[in-house]
Amino acid sequence: MLDDFFKYQAQTTPHPLAMSISHAEGSYIYDTNNKAYLDFVAGVSACSLGHKHPKVVQAIKDQLDKYLHVMVYGEYIQEPAVELAKSLAKHLPKPLETTYLTNSGTEAIEGSLKLARRVTGRSEIIAAHHAYHGNTMGSLSVMGYEARKTAFRPLIPDVRFITFNSAEELSHITTKTAAVILETIQGGGGFIEPQNDYLQKVRKQCDNVGALLILDEIQPGFGRTGKLFGFEHYNCIPDILVTGKGLGGGMPIGAFTSSKSMMDLLQDHPKLGHITTFGGHPVIAAAALATVKEITESELMSQALEKEQLIRKHLVHPLISEIRGKGLMLAAITPSADITNQVILRSKDKGLILFWLLFEQKAIRITPPLTISNDEILKGCSIITQILDEINSNL
Repeated sequence: MLDDFFKYQAQTTPHPLAMSISHAEGSYIYDTNNKAYLDFVAGVSACSLGHKHPKVVQAIKDQLDKYLHVMVYGEYIQEPAVELAKSLAKHLPKPLETTYLTNSGTEAIEGSLKLARRVTGRSEIIAAHHAYHGNTMGSLSVMGYEARKTAFRPLIPDVRFITFNSAEELSHITTKTAAVILETIQGGGGFIEPQNDYLQKVRKQCDNVGALLILDEIQPGFGRTGKLFGFEHYNCIPDILVTGKGLGGGMPIGAFTSSKSMMDLLQDHPKLGHITTFGGHPVIAAAALATVKEITESELMSQALEKEQLIRKHLVHPLISEIRGKGLMLAAITPSADITNQVILRSKDKGLILFWLLFEQKAIRITPPLTISNDEILKGCSIITQILDEINSNL
């Protein structure tokens, strides 16, 4: 299987972790030798309810018995997709009421950029340095990390960049700007939170010049930060909200949500302004609906903030300079990329799954399932501090 993995499946890095998976359940992933690994990553924030959550699995099984894909997106009335969109509207503030379901977060970003240009009639998009919004060509164009982009240029034109949390640079948002796209909390850049009412200031400048504000909640969304959506912490409502990852309960999904009047513009001039074959797939929509219901009807969101404090209390070490982020979207910062690499790789040997962030090389990703127990958190923190002790003794 290892040979076939490298021979037949396209790789994303020269050195993948290449762990052979047997099964997964709750907060644990098991390899083909039946070794258990405590999962502190949750599929990069995607498995909100852990692995094989019974309510998600049951929703999938129930839908499997009814029908799978039947028609290209938006042509037939399919109950799981309709109910999912309705549920999102129920939990979102106005004017965020109409949702377009996609297959991934990056596809939802593409749709949101198209919608912003369609609504405003303008072309300029402003994004942030160190931003990550996905890897398709439009999403890549608003990525704020040139080293990842150079090989694929030319990208879409009329994209400008500002510094996240810099109020002084908001003057770059002008009457030429179709939209400003920001992560509510910067992910790949190091789990950077907005400071000093930054998002409110961006919102005000967008309003002043007639630009739209797109907030990318693909990672912080669906309870990970202690609220259903990260923007709820910062008193800022976007014109277009982009979600994904944790919405699917382990299934592939994305979505962008806006006002009905704006979303209606994708229907005509031209028709099929945005189209996808498998978006809103009934099985995936059923899983997502079960996920949203479980998150909103349980104590998982408030517990995420309690679990954050537990992690902060028990992940104290001379080699951790700070822990960034909110809720269960955390990054422990070490003195160097080498130390971070050692912690992540050694943790795997000790039965703990950690991972990197895209751009901040000193960060250890800590994004466990929302369902992780306090005892499991203490176990994971103990493994991390033990490894850091070993590293520290050799410095």
